[in-house]
Amino acid sequence: MAQGTAKKTGKRTQAVNEKRETILAAALETFSLYGIHGTRIEKVAERAGVSKTNLLYYYPSKEALYLAVLQEILDIWLAPLKAFREDLAPLVAIREYIRLKLEVSRDNPQASRLFCLEMLQGAPVLNAELAGALKTLVEEKSAIIAGWVASGKLAPVDPHHLIFMIWAATQHYADFASQVEAVTGKNLQDEAFFAGTVDNVQRMIIEGIRPR
Repeated sequence: MAQGTAKKTGKRTQAVNEKRETILAAALETFSLYGIHGTRIEKVAERAGVSKTNLLYYYPSKEALYLAVLQEILDIWLAPLKAFREDLAPLVAIREYIRLKLEVSRDNPQASRLFCLEMLQGAPVLNAELAGALKTLVEEKSAIIAGWVASGKLAPVDPHHLIFMIWAATQHYADFASQVEAVTGKNLQDEAFFAGTVDNVQRMIIEGIRPR
């Protein structure tokens, strides 16, 4: 009896999680196109294939749904920085970080654009997260870079500006994908173009920080 109850509970939990993910995916698509102010909760429900009432059962307001989407995006966005490893050789670690960031731009363009939109609006929803979790993580990784500079393993560079430059160079391919494709006729979904992008961004940044 207990085993049967546990199995039913497990299936119910799985169904709930799948419904949440479906709603979040629909919300990401809609918010990335129209922003929070231009998005109607009915439109998200329609994209998710659920009723408005059902959606509001999981997320009680448009603002709560928007926050949930942004928090999921922040997890995706921070994963490459969290993976930044001190035990690797400095140039290897930075090459790997650049590659991972470009993979995020390739695999999550809508998430990157919505994150960019939130930043352009002054981060009204994510400001506390940025000043807390993000700042702490950046300071932790900046200390690693500063240590490499101090030991002569990297050319003199401000760690914050290096991280900012990597963000700018990699996220450009998602946030300005239409411009990139208009100019080159290609995007990161093209395997050869992606490989060339990784190689070029890595080389330009690495050559700037290689110890002389």
